[in-house]
Amino acid sequence: MDITSFVVQARQKALLFGGDYSTYHSQSSKRLLNSRRKLGITTKHRGKFQKRPQVTPQDVAANQENAYLLLITSERAWAQAMSIKASHASDQKGVVGRTRSHIVSRLEKAARAAELLVRVLSEPDVTGATSTDILEAKAYASLIRGTMYFEKQSWEPCLRSFAVSRVVYTALATSQKADIFKELLSETIDPSIRYASYQLKTPRSVPIPAIALKAFPTSDESLVQEINKIDPDILLEGDVASKKDPSGAESAPKTLTWRSRVVQIEDAQIATAWGVVQRAAAQLGENLAASQKRGVHDIAGAYDEILLATQDAVDATKQAIDELREEGVGQGDARMQSLQITRTAVNYEMVSWRIGRNRVLTGPHDGATEEYGSLRRSFKAKAAHAAGEQPRELPASRKLAKLKEKVALYNGILQSLESIKELPGVAADEELAAKIGAFDKYFEALKCLSIARSHAIIGNVGNALGLISHASQLCQESSSNFPEADSAKQGPALNVEVTSEDVAFLASLLDGELQRHRAIVHIDNLRKGAGEKGSSVKVPLIEQLSEYPATGVDLANLVQFPPKMEPIPIKPIFLDVAFNYINYPGKGRQTPASTTNAAAAPTPQQEHPQQQKRGWFGFGRS
Repeated sequence: MDITSFVVQARQKALLFGGDYSTYHSQSSKRLLNSRRKLGITTKHRGKFQKRPQVTPQDVAANQENAYLLLITSERAWAQAMSIKASHASDQKGVVGRTRSHIVSRLEKAARAAELLVRVLSEPDVTGATSTDILEAKAYASLIRGTMYFEKQSWEPCLRSFAVSRVVYTALATSQKADIFKELLSETIDPSIRYASYQLKTPRSVPIPAIALKAFPTSDESLVQEINKIDPDILLEGDVASKKDPSGAESAPKTLTWRSRVVQIEDAQIATAWGVVQRAAAQLGENLAASQKRGVHDIAGAYDEILLATQDAVDATKQAIDELREEGVGQGDARMQSLQITRTAVNYEMVSWRIGRNRVLTGPHDGATEEYGSLRRSFKAKAAHAAGEQPRELPASRKLAKLKEKVALYNGILQSLESIKELPGVAADEELAAKIGAFDKYFEALKCLSIARSHAIIGNVGNALGLISHASQLCQESSSNFPEADSAKQGPALNVEVTSEDVAFLASLLDGELQRHRAIVHIDNLRKGAGEKGSSVKVPLIEQLSEYPATGVDLANLVQFPPKMEPIPIKPIFLDVAFNYINYPGKGRQTPASTTNAAAAPTPQQEHPQQQKRGWFGFGRS
């Protein structure tokens, strides 16, 4: 039946297009009416309502629409309850009194319909339901019942119901590899379990899988047997991820090291997320090795996993800090101090890998070398290279576009470095602040180099020389402030750490570019000076070889430098002249004798005049 996908897709569709739960409630009402019409149980217009008997397994065996009737009934009641709750979310006192009672009654009706669906499907011999259908129905009923207890503020049965949903959905997610179950776990079930356990005075250091395992009702033998059929170890370890994936809560790190300071991780969610970050960083090297033979964008795509993992760690830390602030814990508390250090560490890690991804996109040596790529496509470029052909050079507009992309990447890196400076404790750490300042100068020099190249392409050689000189000064400042302890070789995965080899390569490149552009500017100034003195030789000599230099040869203007690709002048084709020497079908040449005879003896009038011939471009010809 695909109960979970049926429910999740219907909710997402309504919330995406409608935007609120009232829209989903109205859509569920229409779907319920259509379902009743299919079953022929609708009440006629102005007819007397009659209470209908409950759905039985025999009804579902005769028509499967009866099962969807119960599911849509439950969803409509749930949507109505959520709509009422959302409409009172902005009240100062919250949801209290009769409003809460109304919400609980709607959720009670939804839970009864879902539990009736479980009882109907529990007879697979009659209904033909599979074990997966029964498990999905039980998990859905527990989810609705847990939501009802949550609004009722009955925390122990709420935790028990959500524990059943979590264990079942975890087992189904492992067997079917479905992302729908994982979304339910991360967005709905896990936050509810954490809040209910918090209300029951459970420490935050206890992970959610352990809480769910402890609250799971093992007395339900049929449910235990169905779960053991999928995975017999899930109820023993509490979470499949702890067995098949080392990111489980049992293997999560207990401490975090930041700048020689060791901090105890008391929050289980932070510990699990930080463990995932460490494993993603170890896996990044293998992913980069597999992507080296592909393009730059494939290599940058290998950073997606670790960026998502670090973002989860940042979100978990922020949530823990917000919870402590809501409890009234001050900044001087030891728990708050530990969380602030953790916040700095996880944010630094996230920004560091984000900068590394941008460095990969800039190209080799952080984009210092002047490489623009080929104008051909990849497969054509390989074929041309194999044939020994020279690659076609990109036009100036394409080069400027690529340099603009590089500058945007450098701006992103510089903004990320500024966000690192604003983290708690970074400004007071003189060594770290000096290192970040050196990195900032390095990337600022790369940005100036890219802008200078764009000026050189459009002919502003003076501006290009000034920018390269400024970039050289920034690189020298970065090299002088660069810490000697961080001169180790960079690994295959780039991050915010810049090595001394990178700075030395950029300094050597900028020195060569500075000398070259000084020569270009000197030649340009000589050429401008010759033009200001009134010299008649303004065009290079190589373009005036057909003329005798009566006034002498200007040896300072032999060729144009730097050379540019220009069109070669050729003699045009005069189409009017060519037309007189070409015979066209249906129109022969007229001799002078024939023209005289035609004038002396007029021809009789033709009934159908001959169509006028036209030239190459549609112009009339006589």
